[in-house]
Amino acid sequence: MDTEQIVYVVSDSVGETAEMVVKAAASQYLDTNLKIRRIPYVEDTGTVDEVVAQAKEVGGIIAFTLVVPEVREHLLGQAKKEDIPICDILSPMMDLLESSFEGKPRNEPGLMHTLDEDYFRKVEAIEFAVKYDDGRDPRGVLRADVVLIGVSRTSKTPLSQYLAHKRLKVANIPLVPEVDPPEELFKIPKEKVIGLKISPDKLNSIRAERLRSLGLKEEASYANFDRITEELEYANKIMDRIGCNVIDVSNKAVEETANIINHMVRKNKEKSK
Repeated sequence: MDTEQIVYVVSDSVGETAEMVVKAAASQYLDTNLKIRRIPYVEDTGTVDEVVAQAKEVGGIIAFTLVVPEVREHLLGQAKKEDIPICDILSPMMDLLESSFEGKPRNEPGLMHTLDEDYFRKVEAIEFAVKYDDGRDPRGVLRADVVLIGVSRTSKTPLSQYLAHKRLKVANIPLVPEVDPPEELFKIPKEKVIGLKISPDKLNSIRAERLRSLGLKEEASYANFDRITEELEYANKIMDRIGCNVIDVSNKAVEETANIINHMVRKNKEKSK
């Protein structure tokens, strides 16, 4: 039998946590048609009264994450008065932690989603990586913390995104024999530039797989061994001209390469102090 159940998710923040818990529990009941109505940013008893009235009218139940004691107690009291099933998702865990930690909880809504300075730096770095990916705008080279250079399929884009999550502004420039690198690349300190090299065999394998995934023939010039050798020789010349650090990514995971770059950046910052 397909049973409909309305659950009012009440929170003094966005209500994401409570909704996820409700959905996880409901997934164990295959024949239940669950409707979730999320009521976020509840900070007053008036809103609580409205939710309780709606739940009573439709025979709904209430799940909530409220940290302000007055609002939480009011909701519990009203639900009990109207005989509405209710689940306090957060308090049991907070009570358990309170018995282990010294001091009282802060009882401040939305602390998990506090938009602090560190958060904004991360968002800014991610947006920077997207904007200056694949040499779209050479001006990004002058503003970047790190500039990655290398031939196609040396993980420049995933590395840029990974490092962005470490709060680094990263631009990346593809090196192609037919296209001169932007002048900006030779105007910045060589320490900011990281060259990514790869073995011809590994690159051939990666590019051939890429062509197969696109439904194209492996014989295309993109995966041609002579073409690959030409590109790598050209890239080596550019890296030598700049005098930048070079990392061989042939057998490295993105995370490993990113950690090496992160270490290089920190070392350069310490030197410049």
